[in-house]
Amino acid sequence: MTDKKTIKRALVSVFHKDGLDDILRTLHRQGVELLSTGGTQHFIESLGIPCQAVENVTTYPSILGGRVKTLHPKIFGGILGRRTLAEDQQQMAQYDIPEIDLVIVDLYPFEQTVESGASQTDIIEKIDIGGISLIRAAAKNFNDVVIVPSKAQYATLLDILKEQGPETTLEQRRRLATEAFGVSSHYDTAINAWFKQA
Repeated sequence: MTDKKTIKRALVSVFHKDGLDDILRTLHRQGVELLSTGGTQHFIESLGIPCQAVENVTTYPSILGGRVKTLHPKIFGGILGRRTLAEDQQQMAQYDIPEIDLVIVDLYPFEQTVESGASQTDIIEKIDIGGISLIRAAAKNFNDVVIVPSKAQYATLLDILKEQGPETTLEQRRRLATEAFGVSSHYDTAINAWFKQA
C-alpha cells in the first residue's frame, strides 16, 4: 500500500487572505475541488475560481453571528473518515459525507486582538472554535489528510503542489500535522494566559 495520497477536495477557511492566491490557482489548475465559507468563499470566487459553499454540503447556514459554520458531521466526517477502514467508508456513503483531503486554516488573530487593547467582548469573539477544531481533526487524521494550519505553512504546501502535483507523502502529512499541533498548542496557551490575567 502506498503512503501517497491525492488531494481531490480542499476546505479553505482563513481569516487573512493574503498569500493564498498562488495556492488557490494551483489547486484549481490541478483539478482540486474547493469548499469554503463566507469571506473566504467570496475571495476564491473573486479570483475566478469556482468554490462550493460549506452550507451546500451541510444544508445549514452560518449561524450565531458566524460562530457556527463548519462545525457539522458532514465536514468533520469528511476530514476524520479513515480511507482504509471499511466501516468509516460505509458510513460516509450512507450519510453522503464527502472526503476532504486538504484543510487550509488561518486562525482568528487572538493575540493581536489582545495586544490592540480591544474590549473583552471583542477578544472573546476572536477565540477561534471552528478553525482550531478543523486543525486538530485534520492533524489527527494525517494518514489521509493534509493540514495547513497557518500562513507560515503556505510556502511548504505550494512547493509540494508544484513539485509533486496534488499528491503528498505520509512523511509530509505527518510533518505538517506536527506543526499543526504546535499552532494549536500556542494558540490555546495564549488564550489561557489571557484568561488568567483578565
